[in-house]
Amino acid sequence: MSQTATPATFQIEREESRWILRGQGNWDLTSIQSLDADIRAVESGAFPGLVIDTSAVDNFDTAGAWLVERLRRASHAAGKAFQHIDDDDRRIELARVVQVDDDGLASSNPARSSNLIADLGRVVVQFGTDFVTACNLIGASIQSPQMKAGKKGAWRWNSILTHFDRMGLRAVPVIFVMSFLIGGIIAQQGAFQLKAFGEELLTVNLVAILLLREIGVLLTAVMVAGRSGSAITAELGTMKMREEIDALHVIGLNPVGVLIFPRLVALIIALPILTLIANFAGLFGAMVVSYLYIDIPPNLFFNALLTAIDLNTLAVGLIKAPFMAIIIGLVASVEGMKVGGSSESLGQRTTSAVVRSIFAVILVDGLFAIFYGAIGY
Repeated sequence: MSQTATPATFQIEREESRWILRGQGNWDLTSIQSLDADIRAVESGAFPGLVIDTSAVDNFDTAGAWLVERLRRASHAAGKAFQHIDDDDRRIELARVVQVDDDGLASSNPARSSNLIADLGRVVVQFGTDFVTACNLIGASIQSPQMKAGKKGAWRWNSILTHFDRMGLRAVPVIFVMSFLIGGIIAQQGAFQLKAFGEELLTVNLVAILLLREIGVLLTAVMVAGRSGSAITAELGTMKMREEIDALHVIGLNPVGVLIFPRLVALIIALPILTLIANFAGLFGAMVVSYLYIDIPPNLFFNALLTAIDLNTLAVGLIKAPFMAIIIGLVASVEGMKVGGSSESLGQRTTSAVVRSIFAVILVDGLFAIFYGAIGY
């Protein structure tokens, strides 16, 4: 008990090249406050260099370690040499633990600093984990108790229709306007370039093939990823934060079958329909611009359109839509289930869901383009 009551003190030995500060007593939370004024005097003093010896200190905790850190920072700020010595290596390590950089951030161990290879490894491992989780979500959606044959309520049509309304019907205006403008822009730019060759009518072929095969479904999927994918992640993340998903477990329901499966089905139905609407809106915008910019009347535009495309051209884009819908739904669901207990985590996962969905959609579109090119379709 008497050792605990020993006050914190120190003695200074002055040498030509340095000051040696020898600690005594208890440098812990209960006694260190008595040294504050003396330590401040040392910090502001004109010392050539500083050595702190805490070997004779009886008790040494994080309060004493922070006192050492204050003197270290003062020495570095003055451009002076600093050294901390102690017979107990654990005290040296404790002082290193509380060290902070000059900007106030925790100092990093160079051995632990990330590098390109380590970051790439983390990305690969995370991708593998997310891929396995997505596969588990697909399996759980199909094999959940609510999906067993003969069980009443296997298909939650009310939930599917509700999500179809939110993801599909309510997205029609923005998809229509966006596609109309994109179709008009492509027509204007194509006509501007082809006009130099006297082939303005080929603008119809350019717009039709580009919209139906690539642009229509791609831009629609990107818009759905930003609009509906973020909503799925936010909804699932909020439910997880409020422990509503745990409550579904408690009452004997599979959260995947109840929450994720209806959203996936709604996306798979909605995205092809939205793609079809986007195609027609884009062609309509191209027809309006062609009439106003290069004087192609609607009947001539329509006749050129029929000769430029067929049902296969339309099918090329529509075939991609269900795959893109599955990817958007799975990525959004995986990110939503990874939300932690803070609003910051919710925002990060929502942003990550949108970015990853858009990246995956573009990647899948490129793979389809390579596949179609390989089979000549």
